[in-house]
Amino acid sequence: MVNVDRAQAMAYRVTALGLAERSSARPADLPVLDLGVQEYTPGSAQVALAARTGADLADRRLITVWAARGAPHLHRRADLAALVKQLWPISDADASARIKSSQIPDGMKLGLEAFRVTAAAFREVVREPMPRGEVSTEVSKRVPKALTYECRSCEARHIAGNVWQHSGLAGGVEVQSRGRDAMLGPLAKAPPIPAENAGIDELILTYLRFLGPAGPLEVGKYLGSSTAEMKSVWPAERLTPVTVEGRKAWLPTEAIEELTSASSPGGVRFVPPMDPLLQARDRDVLVPGRERQKEVWRILGNPGALLVDGEVAGVWRAKMSGKRVNLTVTSFGSLPAARRKQIEEESAEVARARGVPEAAVAFE
Repeated sequence: MVNVDRAQAMAYRVTALGLAERSSARPADLPVLDLGVQEYTPGSAQVALAARTGADLADRRLITVWAARGAPHLHRRADLAALVKQLWPISDADASARIKSSQIPDGMKLGLEAFRVTAAAFREVVREPMPRGEVSTEVSKRVPKALTYECRSCEARHIAGNVWQHSGLAGGVEVQSRGRDAMLGPLAKAPPIPAENAGIDELILTYLRFLGPAGPLEVGKYLGSSTAEMKSVWPAERLTPVTVEGRKAWLPTEAIEELTSASSPGGVRFVPPMDPLLQARDRDVLVPGRERQKEVWRILGNPGALLVDGEVAGVWRAKMSGKRVNLTVTSFGSLPAARRKQIEEESAEVARARGVPEAAVAFE
C-alpha cells in the first residue's frame, strides 16, 4: 500500500493540473482539457487557462458545452463524441441521482427517459442560435409535464434547470454566451444521442489522474451521482490503492510514480472560482480547516483561490474598472514584501485573461 500525506497529494494535483510551471502550449493542448475547465463566471475559464499557459488564450479547437453536473465547461471539440457517451448516465438510478430536485419529484423517477426526451427536444428546437429563454420555453413544451415546474414570477411552466443542462450535450447544444443575453446554438456535426453509457471507466480515470488519490464518493459527487453507482463501475483493475492521511483512496497505476515523486512547486498563481483544482470533493486535502474552507467554497459567489508554493494561501476577487481589473486579495496568513511583489507581478496574467492591459492588487 502506498502511503502519502496531504501535502504530497496536493503537490501531485497541482503538478498534474499544470499549475506548477506555466506552459507555452496552446490551450487545447493542455492536459487539463481532458477534464474540462468550468466557466463559473464570465471569463473565469480564461483565467484558469492563463494560470497554466503563456500562449494566446484564443483557441478555436475549444468549445463551451454543458458537461459534468450540467455546468458549462470548456472542452476540445474533438473530444465531444467520446465525452457525450462518458457523461450519459449508467442506469436509471444514476440518472435520477443526477437530476434530483424538489422541483420535479415525479420527474426524477423517469431516470434515463428524462435525459432521452430532453435531448430529443433540444435537437428539435435548436437549429440555429437562439436566446436561452426561448429555448427553455420551446423545450418545456416538448417534455413530460413531470420534468417542468410552475414558475410564479412569469406564470409559466419551465423545465427544471438541472434536467436540461445535464441533457444539453446529448441534445447537440453549444453554450454560445451567458448572462443576460445568453445564447445557445446547435453543435456542428453533433454526435448522436447515446443509446447507453460508454467510457465511464475512462471518465473515472481522468478524474483520478488529475484529482486523485480519491474514491467513488468523490467521483460520485463530482458527477452529481451517488457513491453506489460509481462503485458499480469502479475500474479497480487499472487502479492502485493509496492511503492519504490514513484514508483509503485510489490512483491510476501509471501515475503512482508521479505521486510519490511530487514536490511542492514554488511561485504564485491566481486560480478562478471552480478552477479544476477546486473541483476535488475531498476539500480537507485542498484546504485544511473548516473555517478556511468556508472562505473558498461559499453557498453563493465563490471567490478565486490564491496559490502560493502549491498551497491555497488565500482568496481573491476581481472587479473591472475601465481598462483595469482590480484584484482584492485576502490572505490566510502574513505575506512578506517579496511575496506581495510576486503576487502583483502574477496579477498581470489575470489582466491578460480578462483582456485589459493592467491589474491592480489590494491586500486585506
